[in-house]
Amino acid sequence: MNIKELDSKYIANTYARFPIEIVKGKGSKLYDENGKEYIDMGTGIGVSIFGVGDEEWVSAVTEQLTTLQHTSNLYYSSPCVKLAEILCEKTGAKKVFFSNSGAEANECAIKAARKYAAEKKGAEYYNIITLNNSFHGRTITTLAATGQETFHKDFLPLTEGFLYADAGDLEGIKKLIEENKVCAVMIEPIQGEGGVVPLGEDFVKGLEKLCKENDILLIVDEVQTGNGRTGALYGFMKYGISPDIVSTAKGLGGGLPLGATMFFEKTEDVYTPGTHGSTFGGNPVSCAGAYNIIKRLDSDFLNEVEKKHDYIINELQNSDGVISITGLGLMLGIETEKDVSEVLKECQNNGVLPIKAKNKLRLLPPLNISFEDLKTAVEVIKNACK
Repeated sequence: MNIKELDSKYIANTYARFPIEIVKGKGSKLYDENGKEYIDMGTGIGVSIFGVGDEEWVSAVTEQLTTLQHTSNLYYSSPCVKLAEILCEKTGAKKVFFSNSGAEANECAIKAARKYAAEKKGAEYYNIITLNNSFHGRTITTLAATGQETFHKDFLPLTEGFLYADAGDLEGIKKLIEENKVCAVMIEPIQGEGGVVPLGEDFVKGLEKLCKENDILLIVDEVQTGNGRTGALYGFMKYGISPDIVSTAKGLGGGLPLGATMFFEKTEDVYTPGTHGSTFGGNPVSCAGAYNIIKRLDSDFLNEVEKKHDYIINELQNSDGVISITGLGLMLGIETEKDVSEVLKECQNNGVLPIKAKNKLRLLPPLNISFEDLKTAVEVIKNACK
């Protein structure tokens, strides 16, 4: 049996995989079982932000792997402390909790918001407002936080205490706050799984003001938008706001599982010993790799991300078959006249691997993709859209 047959036999049937087996890669290039070369425009859904086999990242991970691959959180460990320090220095956060994924980082944020409100206002202040079309994870609680019924229907009953509003509807959110005992509002700067739709700046700033006026926590889910993806270190920085909790994952580990929940001044002391934990959270190898990534995401690098964004927009926005382009930095959604699955298949046939988000082609290339590879990929995408 070949790998695809073995996958069908032994792997839970949760993924509608493309008929491609990726066997190796280097930089922004991936190779299948037949040796065919592809330009990676999806990075494992925004994970491998420095591409495959980045030498600095590999060196940092390998050094830690051969020193100490794991220790429990009963002991101190330098890599997670160094990573927490640089995250706090670069974001203004005060404390960090490490986990293994975006869903766990969001669970941590949700628990923290409810604990904060219960202690300050009362246990009845447990409701969290999220946005329709949002996506926050696949656990029972983060599914409940996700504002898309299609993700809910097979797993009812979900965790209670989530209220939904439309993006941009400040009055609707204000009404929910007036009529319910709310502890937090949770948003994504760009609704990624919802179609790569950025939130409006006036809405986000208005939401921050509303939260402060009502002593409600503002949680920003940066699982996909974080770690340089938007052209800022974190997407909330594009809006000039000060959140109370920020979650992130995906690109943080650069290919290893790692989630982080960052607590700002109001929430820095919400957790005390024994109130939260994770066996693998803060794993030394994952943290060593993440530290290497975060220290390299400086202003010069992020300016290059913006230049690549501008190039893609300029090349595609008036191209035949392209209806619209949304997104920030190197997180873009392309609405096409053709069915997006047809465009995706044509891209794959011609050696480019983007992904989908609803009815859009989604681009999440390595942040350090060369302009040469980017130009080649954009040309293939342009032709596929015609």
